[in-house]
Amino acid sequence: MVPLDDSFGRVLAQNVVAGDDYPNAARSLMDGFALQSQFAPGDFKIVAGVVMGAATTSALTPATAMSIPTGGLLPPGADAVVPIEDVRVDGSRLRVDASIDPGSNVAQCGADMRRGETILQPGRRIRAGQAGVLATLGVTQVLVYRRPTIAVLSSGDELVEPQARPRLGEIRDSNRYAVAGSLRAMGAVARHYPTLRDEAEAFESGLARALAECDGVVVTGGSSVGERDRLPHAVAQTAKPGVIVHGLRVKPGKPTLLGADGGKPVLGLPGNPTSALFMLEAVASPIVAALTGAPIEPATVQARLEGPAHSRAGWTWYVPVSLRRHGEVPLAQPLALRSFSVSLAARADGYIVMGERDEEWPAGKLVTVHRFLGG
Repeated sequence: MVPLDDSFGRVLAQNVVAGDDYPNAARSLMDGFALQSQFAPGDFKIVAGVVMGAATTSALTPATAMSIPTGGLLPPGADAVVPIEDVRVDGSRLRVDASIDPGSNVAQCGADMRRGETILQPGRRIRAGQAGVLATLGVTQVLVYRRPTIAVLSSGDELVEPQARPRLGEIRDSNRYAVAGSLRAMGAVARHYPTLRDEAEAFESGLARALAECDGVVVTGGSSVGERDRLPHAVAQTAKPGVIVHGLRVKPGKPTLLGADGGKPVLGLPGNPTSALFMLEAVASPIVAALTGAPIEPATVQARLEGPAHSRAGWTWYVPVSLRRHGEVPLAQPLALRSFSVSLAARADGYIVMGERDEEWPAGKLVTVHRFLGG
């Protein structure tokens, strides 16, 4: 339960029901004059005007009209409002030259929300519009889903911290920061843990600690089939049921591992930075979404291929693209997938998905580009 002002960006965990009609009385939609529509066109005497925030007790007659501001409560006897620009005023006299339909320029009682109506349901992310509705309904304490805490770990003896200068054979650990940023964009809390080194005992104990302290674990590296790729064995030893899927027919991201320890997901991502980010956003994001309580809906944009895109028959390919403006429909330039590339995900604006039967898409083809979360 959080205060309304702290609920922005959180995921609603309750039904929000209107406790009253809104508006709770008929209100004017225009600055103008309230009157009885059946007597227009005609001449009316202007009587005391409507004051915002107060109800008028004086009832209108067929011969009278009352000035009213936008949002003002309709006085008794009135059933319509004529805009101020559609009338002629001469002192206390009002001339209406056209006929007016009943209900014109009036928001009727309950036109927006009805008492007892469910306005918001669980699983809705609270943005500006939802926060405004909650305030309108008097909901100042909001029940939201707890943000899941996801452990972020990298594995490999070759990794050093970003502030260190790598020696020959070493690389700076960039994966944990890309993964943490993506997880935060999904609504999770990312918690960094020490790098998992290649010694089996230390690897398993580090993984076990993260599983015990968090709601899920993401590990980059160590999921291939090499002799020193410890993750599959460590997951099998420390988690139950352990490894569920190891290896996907996709590119990039073939060695991806999906496992679980009870209800806690274990996501093993490739060590390549581009592959890790693609698999987290394209494959694993629905798993994280289940923990946050809201579906992940990455933004998409329609674009035309600036050059041909290629894949491999029988595989699903996530092809990174960069976007540039070109008239009403942007152009998407496919970027080459290279296993050594660290900068690819940073240069890409998103990706297209080529299915198992899509071996080549020609330049000019209209495609759906999936934008990176938080991008």
